[in-house]
Amino acid sequence: MAFLSKSAAAAIKPATAQGGYLQLNKLNDGESVRLALLSDEPLEFYECWGQSPDGALKPFRFDYEPTTEDINAELGDFVVREKIGGGGIDLKFAIALPIYNFETNSVQVLSITQKGLIRELDSISQSDDYGDLLEWDLMITKIVGANLIPNYKMIPCPRKKASQAAIDAAWSQAKAGGFDISRLIAGGNPFKAS
Repeated sequence: MAFLSKSAAAAIKPATAQGGYLQLNKLNDGESVRLALLSDEPLEFYECWGQSPDGALKPFRFDYEPTTEDINAELGDFVVREKIGGGGIDLKFAIALPIYNFETNSVQVLSITQKGLIRELDSISQSDDYGDLLEWDLMITKIVGANLIPNYKMIPCPRKKASQAAIDAAWSQAKAGGFDISRLIAGGNPFKAS
């Protein structure tokens, strides 16, 4: 039996989802999220962020490693975000996957730019112990170290009992609604065609 009521537990949970996206950076130190992968073929891309003259931030994604000229041509009126401390464009390799978030009971997009987390997922996927990753759940925990830089730990877990039907139903509904993760590259909504 849970110590807190459901409403109290909901009141203290951080918002980890926004517009269908799981945002790991919104987790508090030591907090975890449980998810199930819905595809074993991640969308791979390079990403940088730009800021409009009015201060709005926007991601710019490329399905190839762009040159500075490619990035500047794509940005238009936006100014590219530079690396912390200066020294050039903050361009990162990233992957995105459709996932089922057990906390929200919904399909979301998980975008990962942290190299360590991408390596962990790749390592788990190549382990004979886990076979088909679509049959396992993953627990991701945020850990903020003494240097205040967040790190993320990923642990595979046996599939949550009796959850496969809910996962399948949510994924079928998303696909029937036109889900296409490749729309992220052009800045579109993966959940519906614009």
